[in-house]
Amino acid sequence: MASISLSMALTSCKSGISTRNSQFRLLGWNNFPKFQLCFLNQSCSQNIHGNIISLDSKSWVPQSVSSSTLGPTMEEVKESWYRFLSENGGVVKVLVLDHNGNYTVRIEVSNLSKDVMGEGLVLEWGMYRSDSSQLIGPDGVGTVKVPLMRNSLGEHAAELEFQSSQPPFFLSFVVLNSTGSEIKSHRGTSFCVPIGIGSGKPMPLGFSLSDDGKANFSLFSRNAESVILCLFENGNEEPDLEIELDPYLNRTRDLWHVCLDVVNKYSKYGYRCKGPLDWKKGGRFHMRYVLLDPYSKTIENFIPDKGEKVSFAKCLASLASEKKSFDWGDIQNPNLPMEKLVLYRLHVGLVAKNKSFIGIIEKIPHFKQLGVTAILLEPIFSFDEKKGPYHPYHFFSPMKKFGSIDSLKEMVKAMHKDGIEVFLEISLSGTSEGDDTAPQPISFRGIDNSSYYMNGGVSILNCNNPVVQTLILDCLRYWVVEFHIDGFSFVNSSLLLKASNGIDTLSRPAFIESIAFDPVLSKTKIISDTSSPAELCAQDIEFPHWKRWSEMNSKFYTDTRNFLRGEGLLSNFATRLCGSGDKFSSRGPAFSFNYITRNFGLTLVDLVSFSNASELSWNCGEEGATDNAAVLETRLRQIRNFLFILFISMGIPVLNMGDECGYSTSGSIAYNDRKQMNWSSIKTPYGKQITQFIAYLSALRSRKDDIFQRREFLKLENIIWGGSDGVHSEPNWLDPSCKFLSVVIKPENSELESDSDSESTLASNGGRVFICFNSGANTETAVLPEGSTWVRLVDTALPFPGFFVSGDESVVQVAGMSTYEIKPHSCVLFEAKCSTE
Repeated sequence: MASISLSMALTSCKSGISTRNSQFRLLGWNNFPKFQLCFLNQSCSQNIHGNIISLDSKSWVPQSVSSSTLGPTMEEVKESWYRFLSENGGVVKVLVLDHNGNYTVRIEVSNLSKDVMGEGLVLEWGMYRSDSSQLIGPDGVGTVKVPLMRNSLGEHAAELEFQSSQPPFFLSFVVLNSTGSEIKSHRGTSFCVPIGIGSGKPMPLGFSLSDDGKANFSLFSRNAESVILCLFENGNEEPDLEIELDPYLNRTRDLWHVCLDVVNKYSKYGYRCKGPLDWKKGGRFHMRYVLLDPYSKTIENFIPDKGEKVSFAKCLASLASEKKSFDWGDIQNPNLPMEKLVLYRLHVGLVAKNKSFIGIIEKIPHFKQLGVTAILLEPIFSFDEKKGPYHPYHFFSPMKKFGSIDSLKEMVKAMHKDGIEVFLEISLSGTSEGDDTAPQPISFRGIDNSSYYMNGGVSILNCNNPVVQTLILDCLRYWVVEFHIDGFSFVNSSLLLKASNGIDTLSRPAFIESIAFDPVLSKTKIISDTSSPAELCAQDIEFPHWKRWSEMNSKFYTDTRNFLRGEGLLSNFATRLCGSGDKFSSRGPAFSFNYITRNFGLTLVDLVSFSNASELSWNCGEEGATDNAAVLETRLRQIRNFLFILFISMGIPVLNMGDECGYSTSGSIAYNDRKQMNWSSIKTPYGKQITQFIAYLSALRSRKDDIFQRREFLKLENIIWGGSDGVHSEPNWLDPSCKFLSVVIKPENSELESDSDSESTLASNGGRVFICFNSGANTETAVLPEGSTWVRLVDTALPFPGFFVSGDESVVQVAGMSTYEIKPHSCVLFEAKCSTE
């Protein structure tokens, strides 16, 4: 037996594989030879390909392998077996022994006739990593020829040894007879064996480490013809090592997978995918791009193009192997009932002074003061900063500019400690990869565009495709389990109902239903939001819910704005006040998330300062900035009215960041025109009174929870509507000229009211309320209902601080058949102090 030791000292470089004597560049992206290979680990005996002879690895131990070759003991050596049929009827057996990263490869050839063998056999071999057409030997060029020596069993054999610094690579070889004719596999290709490379496992998707330190990579691509794994050393933007995956060995149905024994010297990875560029069928493959693994949990910074130089690796996944456990202590998710929520929507980069998750923690006292019980974070998934957060390119990792993974967990932990839930906004309607007019392949587009996206070359994820559905569900579960997220709001959610063609609407979308019944996600709050920050609009659609999905109520937005600007029907406004039974009759008012302003369009201050038909806004008499005292007074009343209606309506009030302190975009409705919040404005007279008013309204909702925080709708007999002629007159519901409405709401437990004048009676949950709304320019006279002494709690027409009642101030009591003037553009709330019924 001849044992040939080769000390090649191969090292990786950016452009290929270098040796001490020369450098080899990777040229082209050819597929593997289509060889038939039986890969056997330990006692595997399954026939993988029809013509391959199966072999139990424990049934064959080559006699010529000595103990000195194998190392100290057999138990310390990992072995892999391969067995091929040759085109001449012979058998080629390969044994790969792993001695803690040092490899011995034994090749044996048998069953060849003398006519085929001739006077002797020679092994011609070479190595490659990503280009099977270019082989190198120990000198970095060409191939190497090694004589095969006959052993006592009549087999021709040779051994090759490789040091731990050389793998991973593929060993490719043919057998030459004495005439120089090649003996190949029965398919007419070279024999090929991976060294330091295993077939890997299809699950889990993404990058994972086994207990023995081996790295497994798994990627979905149904339509790729070949996949190349690209590994990068720290700081490099070009691959330092590329490994082409074989469709026979490294593919299970639509999953490409590979296992590497060691990846310690590399810090990042990505993939190149080759496939048809078939525009009609959705193929958008391009081998130049190194693509981000959709399942990676940690990614590196986005790499922008530099001048005329185009970067073909926009973003790479991290190979960080240390998974530090985060100490959540004994802090649990608040798990608040839906009806107890007061939601505050914010943009991390615009709210926090240092634009980070940690900076949000500093705002917790402010949220607590307002009575906020949940925050909704605008998309924090990794995105292209030029396009904004509603164009993500990855869903498993937070944007690095906002802070680390642990800093996000610290923020969630701090929120939960103070009883505040954390929701994430998710946009699946347009990624950073763009469309066919301006493509930017980062991940999904280059991996398998036709599977991930809807037809037509757009970047809208095809969520009702089972593969995409699984990806998003896995992602959402990851955020719930790993980050303790309490809920999700899906922006532009109407697209979640679309079929793969992007046109047809599904009556029972699999994605929506899967979330509703998922064992993990069904325990979170799930919100549908049909608003589109890109198109600056919201659709009113019938969204399937299975009594699990709640919705951002766009009808509340439009009908409330119309009423306060003196337009619209009283019937529409009254429906919103009572929880929008036309939309939520089968679910209850707690599924309605009511909002006046949103994260695009006019802010609350701009809503009363600019007239815009698409925004249903009214400038109160003059456009934009003004010194007119009467106009300013009307604007202030309207702001109070909007907030008042938001908090006393059944459903969940949603505040938009900065509305409490006069945040303005000078009338711009574009999402990208928003700027950093100026928190010093919270100390201005406006900021102080609006902040205090919101805090008062939050406390009022909590105290009167039997009216304003309900899971079920109030019974009709507990609601008495009134028009301008008093509570006993029916409002003119369908007359657009009517601008006054009053209502008495009697809680279902109002029989608990007593005649006591004590403070406890005033604070009782059983008291009736009488509310008046005047959106007209004339004063209206309201007749207070009989049978109670009424306490005025709010009158938005009064000057600050008297327009709402605080605990230290006296209250105005009105008894009997008293009347009360409702000023123009104002709302008034009374509470029954004592019932005589």
